[in-house]
Amino acid sequence: MSKIKLSYVQAFTDRHGKPRWYYRRPGCKRVPLPGLPGSAEFMQAYEAALAGAPGQRVEPGGHRTKPGTVGDLVAKYFASPSFLGLPSPATRATYRGIIEGFRREHGNKRLSHLRREDIEHLFTKKLATPAAANNWFRMIRMLMKFAISNKMLTSDPTLGIKTLKYETEGFPTWSEEDIETYCRRHPIGSMARLAVTLMLYTGCRRADAVLLGPQNVKNGFLTYTQQKNRIRKPVTLTIPVHADLRRVVEAMPMVGVKTFLVTSFGKPFTEAGFGNWMRGRCDEACLPECSSHGLRKAIARRLAEAGMSPHQIQAITGHTTLKEIERYTKAVRQKPMAEMAMRGLDNSVEPIALIEGEKSTS
Repeated sequence: MSKIKLSYVQAFTDRHGKPRWYYRRPGCKRVPLPGLPGSAEFMQAYEAALAGAPGQRVEPGGHRTKPGTVGDLVAKYFASPSFLGLPSPATRATYRGIIEGFRREHGNKRLSHLRREDIEHLFTKKLATPAAANNWFRMIRMLMKFAISNKMLTSDPTLGIKTLKYETEGFPTWSEEDIETYCRRHPIGSMARLAVTLMLYTGCRRADAVLLGPQNVKNGFLTYTQQKNRIRKPVTLTIPVHADLRRVVEAMPMVGVKTFLVTSFGKPFTEAGFGNWMRGRCDEACLPECSSHGLRKAIARRLAEAGMSPHQIQAITGHTTLKEIERYTKAVRQKPMAEMAMRGLDNSVEPIALIEGEKSTS
């Protein structure tokens, strides 16, 4: 099972044998972190510690941070609405992880001395992992734009540098065999079965799955607003509740719950916590290549194989472009698509008359 990697978190077992976690950053007060790593209460406390609770110094030795340095820029960005307004703790943790690495290596350098050649050199050192390299560069470019908007730079040293082009299929799409294998391992009545069924019959992302609950269902339809781009370009979807999903939900105790998916402690998952939990459930089913996001691709594949148009698929997944639908349906199975195509052909053209002398093989 994969582990959550969080900066400045230390764990130990107390004298009663109970595991405990603390946020310990040099120069800052030690902060206890409640719950389990990945749980809602844990991540909320962790984010508060990172942001700097009252009485804490967010930047140890902050008085020694020289104005105009990379470290100064990073500190200002972490305290800005641009960072604090990001939609989820998981997104902030991802941004922080990449940017903190940049600050550790180059925090004392003068921001005005950064040249395009310097950024290109750092970018080139990451070519072995193109996806990670592009994510790193995206963060650095965002930082430089922030510096310009705050008059810390007059020109952008990332200008003219292009991201890497590489072939990738992204998260693997679940096959029908994968789904069957998972369901055999996790029967109806388990939280693991509810999780996969909820995502498979709504096409939602994990950030949405952890928020869905009985309050989203009315008159046989499930309505929710996607978390992705919720502030800038919200997408609200209303989807019929499939009979399979209804059956699996009804097999679970739902009295007094706010979300369909809850931890073993009965609390809602965080996005990151749910992703790690699902990783464990897939491993239990001996499906190391499968992930929660692959289920979003699986429903797109199923809909395409059922003859649904790109616009109909888009109405379920909520993608904003048809190009994304095309990417998500690359894993369609050739045989059922060919059979469907031939059935359509039978209904649209007149049969070819037999030439004299030919025998029908029907």
